[in-house]
Amino acid sequence: MDITGAAALVTGGASGLGLATARRLAAAGAVVTILDLPTSAGGDVAQELGGTFAPADVTDPGQVAAAVTQAAAAGPLRVVVNCAGIAPPAKVLDREGNPSPLADFERIIRINLIGTYNVIAQASAAMATTDATPDGDRGVIVSTASVAAFDGQIGQPAYSASKGGVHAMTLPIARELARYGIRVLTIAPGIMETPMLKGLPEAAQESLGQQVPYPQRLGRPDEYAKLVLAIVDNGYLNGETIRLDGAIRMAPK
Repeated sequence: MDITGAAALVTGGASGLGLATARRLAAAGAVVTILDLPTSAGGDVAQELGGTFAPADVTDPGQVAAAVTQAAAAGPLRVVVNCAGIAPPAKVLDREGNPSPLADFERIIRINLIGTYNVIAQASAAMATTDATPDGDRGVIVSTASVAAFDGQIGQPAYSASKGGVHAMTLPIARELARYGIRVLTIAPGIMETPMLKGLPEAAQESLGQQVPYPQRLGRPDEYAKLVLAIVDNGYLNGETIRLDGAIRMAPK
């Protein structure tokens, strides 16, 4: 799908995977709207890319709807990429053997899963009324899961559940939105060179990279972004979760 002059919305676009994706989409000719928290560097990124910044919380329907409207004002909304998310550790039992606060579990589910669904719902409503391309395409929505959806580690029950939910809803949403000419896919990254991991000591980063069969290193945000562009370009990709992980299968811890 040619996205020259089209609008694109990237959540979590001020850093990490979202930032790399926003840059790739802008380079491909899209007008990019960055949806990120008001405290983020979204405004600076939008200025860099010649796009716009929509400060918003992905769990707030009104704020997301306003961001979608803002994005669609720049052109036909063809691409939506969900990169917003959090990954704090949260075990079932704490060190004393007591149940961890339920609020910790709920917060991760709310941002990663419910937030992703909220953006899909608000964006697809706008996409469904957009004029189709000559091929019948209206747009593509790409969400972010994780390899933790399939082989989560100790301390990741909430994170794994949230990302497993993103994976699980990909196919039913793709089936539902097919009649509008909207494709829905998910990428499940492995151990990526995001700001969170870059904060670890160099030795720790190298150790994590060595766990990857090949190439033995952390994944790069631009590799995620290039996969997003490949998904946008390949009109027969739909309803699938694609692992981007160097063939890693996570150990229990």
